[in-house]
Amino acid sequence: MSAPRSAGSRTSADRLARLLNLVPYLLARPGVSIAQAADDLGTTVRQLREDLELLWVCGLPGYGPGDLIDMAFDGDRVTITYDAGIDRPLRLTPDEALALVVALRMLAETPGLSGRDAVERALAKIEDAAGELAGAPVAVRLAGDVGRLDRLRTVTQSGRAVRITYYTAARDETTERTVDPIRVLMIGGRGYLEAWCRRAEAVRLFRADRIDELVELDESAAAPPRARRPEPRDGAFQPTSDLPLVTVRVGRGGRWITEYYPCEEIRDEPSGEWLVTMRVTDLAWARRFVLGLGSEVTVVAPAELVAQVHAAATAALQAYALPAGSPPAGGPADG
Repeated sequence: MSAPRSAGSRTSADRLARLLNLVPYLLARPGVSIAQAADDLGTTVRQLREDLELLWVCGLPGYGPGDLIDMAFDGDRVTITYDAGIDRPLRLTPDEALALVVALRMLAETPGLSGRDAVERALAKIEDAAGELAGAPVAVRLAGDVGRLDRLRTVTQSGRAVRITYYTAARDETTERTVDPIRVLMIGGRGYLEAWCRRAEAVRLFRADRIDELVELDESAAAPPRARRPEPRDGAFQPTSDLPLVTVRVGRGGRWITEYYPCEEIRDEPSGEWLVTMRVTDLAWARRFVLGLGSEVTVVAPAELVAQVHAAATAALQAYALPAGSPPAGGPADG
């Protein structure tokens, strides 16, 4: 029977505390036996061995040879041969100090946090060392997105049509389109280009981070006067009456979709399931969405989607089927 795990070994926070104590302990006691170390540190031999295995992949950024903590074992004894600089005083740049102060403040406010006193002591020390920097505003830098959004704003203001190479996650495909920019929007912390898509002959929202290439054309943008979507309120996806209508039956474990996706109707079923009706961008997206939910959802309508999901599920099951006469994986074979 294996030794029972201590209650302190069950959380990531407790394990982190053990690892932080383990390295200086081993540095001060080269060649200590694992049994003695486990007894001194108040843990089990099994847990200590698991912690030592984790230490192999801990170290400095780069995480290659010469960056990670290294140990030598002699029978049942262990010695730290490289500590990855853990014994050196920590020196932080102003940006690193600010980031750490913000993270510790958030951690200190986390409900149910164990060791809150230690967090507050660490925060006080760093704030004291950082001085006036600790009270400075924090800037979040998104250099790539900012540059792309600036380019989109410039193109939109120029009044020119553009050709974009765009990745559509709903269909997992990359297409080239000519669009007439209307405006740049920020929705849910993401940047979007609202434009008249000549291919779709409709207004579309293009996520800025999915535009792989943008070329300004030598022609004026010519979006129709009606080309303006309603102001986005709850997200980038705004269901309209021309989009496909899908009805699914969801179990208790799938009810969360009604909180994350716009639904037109939610109806209780006698079985305890919910009958949910919603608009989708297209049936290809709906097929992947439904398959991802597994047994928690059953497609009711439209019939085309029912057939697509059935075909995809059948193909997946067949991929797992073994040829006739083959032994199960890992099972005995005829000798």
